[in-house]
Amino acid sequence: MKKSLFSVLLLSSVLFLNGGRRTAAQDDSRILVNVVLVQLNVAVTDKKGNYVSGLRPEDFVITEDKIQERISTFEEGNEPARRLVLSGPQGKVVSQVITPETAAAGGGDTQNGSPVPAFTGANVFILFDTSNYMYRGFVFAQDAIADFIRSLEGVSRVAFYSYSRDLSRAVPLTSDRATVLRGVRSTVAGDDAALYNCLLMTVKDAAQFTGRKAIVVFSNGPDNASLVPPEDVAELAQSTGTIIYMISTREAQTEPVSSAVFERMSKATGGKAYFAKSWKDETDAFASIREDLAHLYSLSYYPLPNPNRGWRSISVKLAGENLQKYRVRTRDGYRVLKPAQIASAAAPAATAATSEDTSPK
Repeated sequence: MKKSLFSVLLLSSVLFLNGGRRTAAQDDSRILVNVVLVQLNVAVTDKKGNYVSGLRPEDFVITEDKIQERISTFEEGNEPARRLVLSGPQGKVVSQVITPETAAAGGGDTQNGSPVPAFTGANVFILFDTSNYMYRGFVFAQDAIADFIRSLEGVSRVAFYSYSRDLSRAVPLTSDRATVLRGVRSTVAGDDAALYNCLLMTVKDAAQFTGRKAIVVFSNGPDNASLVPPEDVAELAQSTGTIIYMISTREAQTEPVSSAVFERMSKATGGKAYFAKSWKDETDAFASIREDLAHLYSLSYYPLPNPNRGWRSISVKLAGENLQKYRVRTRDGYRVLKPAQIASAAAPAATAATSEDTSPK
């Protein structure tokens, strides 16, 4: 049951770009797959944890299964995304700012004729624990989340979801911050916690978008109602380029199992886990996430031919001796899915994705 649910959602959630035109008569539940775009969100810090800015595309070396890849798009923090193309007989790399007009017009990548990805800026999904663990400190948690939403800069859209036993998509992805804040204030505490079930659905929603996408989870207790294991959630997030940040209001030593899971899941996706024992710690955690989002480098590439159809390992390093002193944080790989599998699973996946009832049967 668990693996079946995960397989359906995973097959429908990996980011694919449609390389051909579709007519109105074609079945919209099926995806025409010509090329896969791999997106990476990379944090670069010095030994003291300070963010390193001003790096250029040529400062990054990306390998997939030890095959060196060519960066297709590049974005630093809140700066506009740029498309990198090879120009002229010498193969000189030229940088072009991606605008809605250039993305819509296409034009193709000179390496493989692929369409320009329609980057829309950063998208942040907030997943708030409204289970019965959250009765104490509920208002303080709402305040911390509201302050976080107000302070987000360089983020195009924000969604606010809440969960207990079921997932509530209270405010879908929107640029209207006032609507999101009203959604935060309208939440009430309730049932048991099915965090991993609801987080899997949130990752699936985030996977539909290009560019930077992150999920910020605010949790006040362990998961006691999910059918989905956290490893499946982490793998889906890795395969769709979605960062997961976890904020737990429990001290790490009081919930060692959940704390270890939160640490592994966030690290696997290139995010971070925070354990906040006070309202100030919660505020500091949100501030840290805001700073991380503002300083990420976003890179993408079209993988070169690779016979590996399973898990592909990704390595991101900095080029040149002067940059070796810095630390790089990003996800470490993704799982390849076959186009035929996605097409055959598209219809049942649509049904599974729209259901918000995740309680055990």
